[in-house]
Amino acid sequence: MANPLLGQGAGMVTAPASDPYARHVLARMADFFTDEGTPWARRLWDIGSVLALEELWQAGYWQTHGVLSPAACDWQRIQLNALIGPDRGLGDRELRKELTGLLKNALPDPSPARRQLKEIIGHVRAGYLDRWAAAVSVPVDQRVKPERFSRTVASHLLDLGYSASFLRAWAKEPYGARATTAETAESAAELARTPARPYDVLVALEKVPRRELAEPLENWCEKGKVVAWLREHGHDTSGVRPGGGFVYRFKALDPFSAAEQGRQMLERMTARSEFLRRDRGRVEPLPHIWVAGHPQPIPLDPPARGADVLTLVNEGHLYQVTGARSRIDDALELAAAVNRGPMAPAVAGAWAAVESLLSHPDDPKENERSGKAVAADRMAAIIACSWPRAELTALAHRHKPRAKDDLVREIAVCTTNQERAHLVAEVLHARGAEALDFTGASTKYSDWPAAQRMADLVRDPRPVLSDVAGAFRIALRRLYRTRNIILHGGATQGVALEASLRTAAPLVGAGLDRIVHAAYAEGLDPLDLAARAEVALTLVNGETGLSVVDLLQPA
Repeated sequence: MANPLLGQGAGMVTAPASDPYARHVLARMADFFTDEGTPWARRLWDIGSVLALEELWQAGYWQTHGVLSPAACDWQRIQLNALIGPDRGLGDRELRKELTGLLKNALPDPSPARRQLKEIIGHVRAGYLDRWAAAVSVPVDQRVKPERFSRTVASHLLDLGYSASFLRAWAKEPYGARATTAETAESAAELARTPARPYDVLVALEKVPRRELAEPLENWCEKGKVVAWLREHGHDTSGVRPGGGFVYRFKALDPFSAAEQGRQMLERMTARSEFLRRDRGRVEPLPHIWVAGHPQPIPLDPPARGADVLTLVNEGHLYQVTGARSRIDDALELAAAVNRGPMAPAVAGAWAAVESLLSHPDDPKENERSGKAVAADRMAAIIACSWPRAELTALAHRHKPRAKDDLVREIAVCTTNQERAHLVAEVLHARGAEALDFTGASTKYSDWPAAQRMADLVRDPRPVLSDVAGAFRIALRRLYRTRNIILHGGATQGVALEASLRTAAPLVGAGLDRIVHAAYAEGLDPLDLAARAEVALTLVNGETGLSVVDLLQPA
């Protein structure tokens, strides 16, 4: 698919220096579409409004079948109604009025209101990014903040089914071509209008137990036909030693998304092979998937989902497994599938880790925090409190002006990341984001927006932290609902399953990282860490003098 922003032979998307709004948007999209390498604090934490509406509509079915509680569905609806208020893609007249009116009341299944919601979603989906393109084609002082626009566009395109790998090529780092805000918005809208098309995908196997069961299938290829297919489609066959394979035809928006569908077919095969008496688990694939029309083989192993527990390395705990098992050990094993495991086990394991650490028998039983939802809220508070330190520390390391200035020298004499973060916070409070210079940093286009976000934070922490904690709470409660649909509903095809993992996995990793650190450094129980975080969010920047840098520090 051609990218109108790139032009012929151009490799990168760039905003001109005179359009800082577009530069900000493109830099954040580069963050959002980088599968591995973007730290959790700069990732996409939310899904788009259209998918959120579809998720709400589906929730009515699961409520009727006893999988989701009425309180959970009401909370989901109320939060969504508040979030879509500033969404320009919903229009500003009849469409918005009809939608917000429906979301004011419960949407049981069946009901006239739920049937109307389904129709409204269709109207919202059609032209959603076109309406956003119109909304940003105004003077810059009348636009929404670039952070909101970039998150809206990125989440909608991912929700539609585009792969992050494809979108990264579409909106690669902001230098090269010179795209304006209007051009970026129109290009995104064109992607949203593009229908899925057929792709032929080869999944090749090295070992094929019970071959006689594969041979009658119409998409089966013997090893000679596998090699012939690869040559026919221009792929290098050196080193490829297949025992056979399957050629599937999928409808997808890009080659990487087609390969993901092939990967899911393979997961179903390998899951079935685990139930053989002989040759158990012996369906062994080759390490790549091939897509007709795509020049390079695509790795079979998907990119990790971004759940990083860096404390295990930074504080030397990776190999310290002797002694009695702890709840931390159990949680890490439960969550181990979250990065590369099949989606259903990844969701179930990730939530099990959160619940095991952050729920208690004395938790509320009857309100919207009933069940285990309170564990999501506690994890969200911990992550929100760790966000400022993570970003301020990164900015300290990336302040690299052409000529050393006083701030470089002051950072150099700091001995801990806490000191560096405090120093950067003080500079941002006194002089704003312009006090930092990322000229020499390889991540400079991502660092500028981060500096602006941190400058807003240190000047008025409570509303910013409240918004961030709210986003984390929504993502983690979505993970909880998705887990319930999988385990209690027996369904692995929920409309928000993939998006739930995409948004929650990095947050689970970030929360586990802080829980592991507190357990090893202070011997602090996860519930006590959550209590510390919840108190800190209410006290920050108040009479106690609690700084955004020290939210998880002991009093």
